[in-house]
Amino acid sequence: MPRSVRRAAEPHARGVPIDASSTAAAILPLVGGPANVTSVAHCMTRLRLRLADPSRVDGEALRELPGVLGIVADDDTCQVVLGPGVVARVTAEFERLTATPEPGAQGAVAPDGAAPDPATVAPAAQGSAAQGSAVQGAEPPPARTARGATPLKAVLRRLAAVFVPLIPALIGCGILAGLNGLLVNTGLLPGLTPALAAVAAAFMALIAVFVGHNTAKEFGGTPILGGAVAAIVVYPGVAKVTAFGVTLSPGQGGVLGALAAALLATYVEKTCRGRVPETLDVLLTPALTVLVAGLGTLYGIMYVAGAVSTAIGTAANWLLATTGAFAGLVLGGLFLPLVMLGLHQALIPIHTTLIEQQGYTVLLPVLAMAGAGQVGAAVAVYVRLRHDVSLGASLRTTIRSALPAGLLGVGEPLIYGVSLPLGRPFLTACTGGAAGGAFVGFFAMLGDKVGASAIGPSGWALFPLLAGNRGLGMTAAIYAGGLVTGYAVGFAATYAFGGVTAAVAAQRAHSS
Repeated sequence: MPRSVRRAAEPHARGVPIDASSTAAAILPLVGGPANVTSVAHCMTRLRLRLADPSRVDGEALRELPGVLGIVADDDTCQVVLGPGVVARVTAEFERLTATPEPGAQGAVAPDGAAPDPATVAPAAQGSAAQGSAVQGAEPPPARTARGATPLKAVLRRLAAVFVPLIPALIGCGILAGLNGLLVNTGLLPGLTPALAAVAAAFMALIAVFVGHNTAKEFGGTPILGGAVAAIVVYPGVAKVTAFGVTLSPGQGGVLGALAAALLATYVEKTCRGRVPETLDVLLTPALTVLVAGLGTLYGIMYVAGAVSTAIGTAANWLLATTGAFAGLVLGGLFLPLVMLGLHQALIPIHTTLIEQQGYTVLLPVLAMAGAGQVGAAVAVYVRLRHDVSLGASLRTTIRSALPAGLLGVGEPLIYGVSLPLGRPFLTACTGGAAGGAFVGFFAMLGDKVGASAIGPSGWALFPLLAGNRGLGMTAAIYAGGLVTGYAVGFAATYAFGGVTAAVAAQRAHSS
């Protein structure tokens, strides 16, 4: 196992409070300083940075920082794993630092990925307001592309950057939708349920606009134009438009249609920027972007995206209903490596599409079993080291601190702090995830669907979001059975085949 994943930052792993300001200040120079950071975002556990020159990242020094559990660096991004809670505070401090770059610094970009402030751009780049807009829609500099980057990985990471900022709203609205469903089923507070339904459903009704906004921002267009074109997808008036002999429906194509519409808008905008005279740019470019991309959305994208969305829903249902146990085994077993590489966020469009179509995603509960296998493996490591105080005291402390987050579905602290550095326990954790996934998939073959009405949480935190076709009691029982299976198999496989003592001894010898 390479040294880059051997060591978790022990002060944070032991539960010592981390000062967000000092952590952000320590991270910034190690990723190349403010001028090297082109965008800042975060998910539930990671500070996600896009960099102008990835080669300026000092990975070893980053991993040594108190509070840093690990890093995932690839292409033009660097993801710093900090854990739940602390990541939001560190991100806010990091945004503050990068929003006020040193005088004369070139290439600094506002933390939300917006266009650079003219005051921070080199004189040659300054000019009229139209030129400023051109800067916003310009192609990323060649320095952003890292050696060895593959087109597939680049696309997946950019898709993740579009959808990750939406997760807090998806979680909040999903929980409220579940609460409202409970109130409706029990007949409690009938006067409140219509209002609660409106609060919970409003975001999902307009999610296409947010997807369009983020897509344009991520791919170099003007965000508000991307949102304006994507809004066509959910506009009620599209019901009067006929394309390919079929009358369109509001929302047809869902988030996939919104994504494609915003991509088309970004392409049209960039094309216009290079051809429209500067004096007319501020008038013609927005108008042509909305017109051309809007018509393309109505007379092409919505129809095609609608067919693709329907196919995704049909395929997901067929996969679990026909090959449920096998599909669950594969999905549950492979999800931890996706989390380790930071690619799991690329599944968000599929989950969101299923939620739009069916009210829940049947894939998330299966994938959540990977976290159960991770928890079982961590407990096995803890038990294995109980008699060797000198060798396992530090690691056992790390497990005690990270286990609550793991039970709630936040797996990175256990991945980077326990199983991945030890090597074989990471594989046995995947075995537990595969077993739990097969358990849930088996019941899907019997016709008992287990779904989640929102994405983001997993583990125990997913219980309030569970939905299915057999009632909440049966759905919760199947999901709980999957968790228990994942815990048990992950524990047994790691205890029997994890090679825990030898791995910890080798790790200690390597680091000393």
